[in-house]
This record gives sequence, C-alpha cells and structure tokens, in this order.
Amino acid sequence: MMRKDHIRNIAIISHVDHGKTTLLNAMLKQAGIFRVNQAVEDRVMDSLDLEKERGITIMAKNTAVDYNGVKINIVDTPGHADFGGEVERSLNMVDGAILLVDASEGPLPQTRFVLKKALGLHLPIILVINKIDRSDARVEEVISETYDLFIDLGAEEKQIEFPILYTNAKKGVSHKKLGDDCDNLEALLQTIIDYIPAPRANDDDIPQFLVTNLDYDSYVGQIAVGRLISGKLEMNASYSLCTQEKIIPGIKFSALYTFYGLTKKPVESVEAGDIIALSGVENVSIGDTISSLTDPQALPRLLVDEPTVSMIFYVNNSPFAGKEGKYLTSRHLLERLEREALRNVAIRIKKLERADAFEVCGRGELQMAVLVETMRREGYELMVSRPQVITRRQNGVTCEPVERLFLDIPEEFVGKITEKLSIRKGRMESLVNKGSGRVSMEFLIPSRGLIGFRSQFLTDTKGGGVMNSLLEDYAPWFGSIPQRMTGALVADRPGRVTAYASYAMEDRGEMIVDVGTEVYAGMVVGERNRPQDLTVNIAKEKKLTNMRASGSDATVILRPPRILSLDQAIEFIAEDELVEVTPKSVRLRKRELDATKRQMKSRKDD
Repeated sequence: MMRKDHIRNIAIISHVDHGKTTLLNAMLKQAGIFRVNQAVEDRVMDSLDLEKERGITIMAKNTAVDYNGVKINIVDTPGHADFGGEVERSLNMVDGAILLVDASEGPLPQTRFVLKKALGLHLPIILVINKIDRSDARVEEVISETYDLFIDLGAEEKQIEFPILYTNAKKGVSHKKLGDDCDNLEALLQTIIDYIPAPRANDDDIPQFLVTNLDYDSYVGQIAVGRLISGKLEMNASYSLCTQEKIIPGIKFSALYTFYGLTKKPVESVEAGDIIALSGVENVSIGDTISSLTDPQALPRLLVDEPTVSMIFYVNNSPFAGKEGKYLTSRHLLERLEREALRNVAIRIKKLERADAFEVCGRGELQMAVLVETMRREGYELMVSRPQVITRRQNGVTCEPVERLFLDIPEEFVGKITEKLSIRKGRMESLVNKGSGRVSMEFLIPSRGLIGFRSQFLTDTKGGGVMNSLLEDYAPWFGSIPQRMTGALVADRPGRVTAYASYAMEDRGEMIVDVGTEVYAGMVVGERNRPQDLTVNIAKEKKLTNMRASGSDATVILRPPRILSLDQAIEFIAEDELVEVTPKSVRLRKRELDATKRQMKSRKDD
C-alpha cells in the first residue's frame, strides 16, 4: 500500500453552533479560494435555504484546500443528533477529525454524540478550542472536561494523546499556545498535515469506490460522492455497480470530479485515497460500490443507527386540497419520499394498507420537520400525523427508546420543569447549580415523553432554557404518558374568522389563527384552556341592529393569536389531529372533520 502524502482527508465535528462552518469559511479564505476583496456569506457552505434560516448544518458538505502542496479534503458535518446519519456516513470517508469545542460552553450533548462516532471508527482527533475571545472563556476547564469525555467514551490511548489548538474562527486565527503572535490558520493547517495520517492506497489495485453521499445537478443529474478506496477510475472506461441486490456491469461515467474550494473540478481520472464525485450512473444508492468490470469486489455497506421516530404522511384530502400546491397525488408523495430515502440512509419508507398514506421513520422530530418543510417549499401538499416512537421486541418484552436529556435553565424554573418531566416519566440523574443563577440538569426519559415537550419547555422557561437530548438505550415500555393536557377549539363550519367570534373565545382559550383566515369545518383554530375539545362557530358575525352598533367592532382589542410554525404544529397536535401542509399554509385539523362522527367515536372509545 502506498502512502498518499499529498492528500489528507478530515472531518470537522462539533456540537451545534460551536463554529464548524465559520472555521471552514476561514480556511477557504486563507487558502485563496476567494478574492481578497470578495464579499463572502457567513455560512457559505450551507447551501440549503433551511440551513441558513435555522443556522444549522443539515447535509454534510465536501470541500478541499491546498496547503504547501498537500490537498486537504474537508467534510463539514451536521452537529445535531437528528442528522446523525449524515455524520456517520461522512466519517467513513476520512482518516481523522477536528473536534471543535466552544471555549465557554465546553463539550455539550452533541459533542458526545459526534465524538463517540469518530472514536468508534478509531480516527485520530485534533482538539480545537474555538471562540477564545469570549469574555466568559474557561479554556483550561474545557480542556479538562474534554479529556474526561474522551475517557468516558472509552478512547484508545493514542486517541487521548491529541494535539490542542486555540482558534478564533471569526478572525481566522489559530494558536498552538494561548497568546501566540499569529494572525492566520497556519498552525491548524500544519497540525492537520503532521498529525492526520495520509491515506494508504494503491492505484494499481482493483477499483473500489464507496458511494457515501448523493448530490443532484440540474445539468448532469445525480452525482455520487465518496472516497476511492483503491485503484483508479477513468473516463471512457467501463465498470460494475455493486448494489445490495445485484451487480450491474458495463456502467460508464458522464463526468469525474475532484473537490477544490466550493467547486467540483472535472478530471479525466482520479486516484485512490481521494474524495471524489462522479455522474452518469443511474439508480445508484448510498452504500453501493463501483468496482472493476471483470472482477467486481463490493465494499461493506454503510451501517447507521436505526430510526427511533415515525410519522404518517398522507395525501391532503382537506376541503382546501389542491388550491395551493403543485404535487398532490399519492404517486407524487411516494416518489418524493423514496428519493429522500435514497440520499438519506437514516430515513426509512414503509407502504401501508391504504394507498394514500406512507410511514416515514427517522431519527427525531427535527429531521422530520426539515423533510416536511423542504417538501412544502418544493410545491408538495400533504398531511402529517403526530410523531410516534418505534418500539422493539427484546426477550419477548416491548421496549421503547430512552433518551438522556440535558437541560440548562434559570434556577427559578427547576421545580416547574422537574414536575413536568416527572409526569412524562422522566427520572433525574443529576443537578448542578452553577452559582450564576443557572442550573444544569440531566434526565433519563422515554423518547415518547419528549414529543411535544420542546415548545412547552421554552414557554415554561420564558425562552431562557437550553435543551438537548441523545438516544441512550431501549428499555421496557414505561406505560401511559399524558401528552397535551388541553383540548382544541374546532371550527364547526366553513367561513372566515371574525373579530367578534375571536373576542368571544378569549375566556375559552388561545387562538392560533388570525382574523380573516379562511377555515373549514373540523379545522383546529385554537387551544382550549380545558382538557376537552370545543366546537365553535368562529365565523360568527355580530348582528347589526342600527348604525351605531355597526361600528362597535372597531373598538374591540383582541389578544394576538399564537401562530404556530411547522415545528410547533407537529409538536402541538394530539393523536386525533393532523397537520395540513401546503406551500403557503400550515393548518391544524381533526382526522375526522365531521363533528357528529367525532362524538360517536369518542363515545365508543369511552
């Protein structure tokens, strides 16, 4: 095996918001990818609108920089556990990782998640303490906490002996020692070359290319991304595609690419050990291997953690169906979901007995919400159910996923949050008062107990709480867990919401639709302040008796409605409700729109 000393393959891993994308931006700038006077976006690697809006990385991205004649392939990974499938796939392409940790916050839950994956693959780690310019930076404590985390996760002796660098990613500086006089990232780039091993591969071996990611280009179609483990790939040559079911011989490429900066560079051939992309191969899936035409040898398929949450996606059948969307049918819905499953190995699609509904399994509510939001922006209309946990049978016992919940909250809310979590079967594992008015808490709680909790948590902590969770294990079913403790205000007829009717609802609950909104019978228009649902005429108008009364509505001051985002709507709905999603609207509705039928079903259930 040859050492490819001119190549390094690394991933950047960290908790959300610790500065991965910012550091990568700085590396690209200093490598000369951008002109000196070029205006560059803060999150230039985040190409999806949702990534920029939410401030998180959802899809893993590939780039490359050149430093002293060495090509450094860099993978920017998501920091959120819901996108763990992206992290796991990305780490399979690299020979080492940069672990980025905030100088003030230290290692957080997602740090544990991504580091555990990297250590499990025996990758060498470079620790980078970022945001050293923060006024509340506690560098030595953070380093000590990181060492403890490595030991806790069972790191090998070599992995614990990691180099440490100190960075201010916004300014694009790195130091081997705090206080060094340095105004660039040379220390970091040189450490990558010195510490991360060069890939070992032989260009003369049988070619083996593992498809790790899929991209799409409107000109060349589907693009397969991955690492060429061995051998060479060339244009105008024929190869075999090794899928899960069969071997397809005689495939050719329409283009071969290597990465440089933010672009893919077309080439005639690629060498072993490099991270590359190729197009022209039809029906390729993540985990497939492209190998020799005459002696194809498949690589082991990628394995990722199993999904823990499922939702049912329905064809929209509301009275407003087809008014705002472009893709409406079950065929459209299934094709789109299957396309998502091809590029996201953490997603599973199951067909149900009814033709207009499909079960989608994934890692968490956030991943599901991102998928739904992406689809609505593409022009799809659909309805989604409340998330459900996926259970397992172990030794004849039904087991459900259990999460380790990490909270950082103002100390005055400890009692309220503890009470809420105990109702949801949460068990406190630790409580640490930081002495600054804030408390860190750790709970073990069934995943079911967290469905719909996030919005309630933010309300209860008045927006001052931070919440993270990681999948811990599976445990025997915890029994019944109460979810939403309130009922719904449900429209009894079609029409437009009036100020008069909304004012009458103020002592009954809180509206979630604005005055003038068009509604239909069975649509949820508010949250009742009692457990039972209430059917209301939200389109009722005040009867006019004279001219003086006709203008009296103008003096009514209404409490503003609580307009729910898509994420909040998915968390809010009860078992008998759905979220109707279109390119223009997010509506809540009852599964059964007819009030009489709902009452009859309720009596049967009782």
